Amino acid sequence: MTTRSCVYFDEMESILGPMTILVTEKGVCNIQFGTMESSGPTMKAWLKKHGLKGELISDKKRVFPTIEQLQQYLSGERITFDVPLDLYGTPFQKCVWKALQQIGYGQTRSYKQIAQDIGAPKAVRAVGGANNQNPIPIIIPCHRVIGSNGAMVGYGGGLKKKETLLQLEGVIEKIS
Repeated sequence: MTTRSCVYFDEMESILGPMTILVTEKGVCNIQFGTMESSGPTMKAWLKKHGLKGELISDKKRVFPTIEQLQQYLSGERITFDVPLDLYGTPFQKCVWKALQQIGYGQTRSYKQIAQDIGAPKAVRAVGGANNQNPIPIIIPCHRVIGSNGAMVGYGGGLKKKETLLQLEGVIEKIS
């Protein structure tokens, strides 16, 4: 585990509600749905779990490139992200997250397909668990993973947010 002395954060408003973004010197490490006030304890626990000790510092300038790209994506002006990432997880989780990044804008994959893609066809539940632990939603597009029957299943931010993201990408029609 690498220890970073500082983790920087800022908040943004979006069509999904408030979001808080954490970055290290290396890149984006966590995105939470909610304000720092509401998600601070969850973020602090996540930081501690991953050995990221040090101060949480509000820094709009460091976080701005990520916020800008998220705003562009959420307004339909961007379909890929190129901000650097600083991922913390098990080797299996990182493998799944890498596979998630291969799912193109406007496309979906099932947990079973992801398991097959990573060469672990029997690890469907483990893929679901790794998907659930994705620390950087939207940028690592876990919202593009659906059930093998086409059903929308699980999303850390709630199914309404997943539905909104898939509508934005044209995967599903807008539900009134």
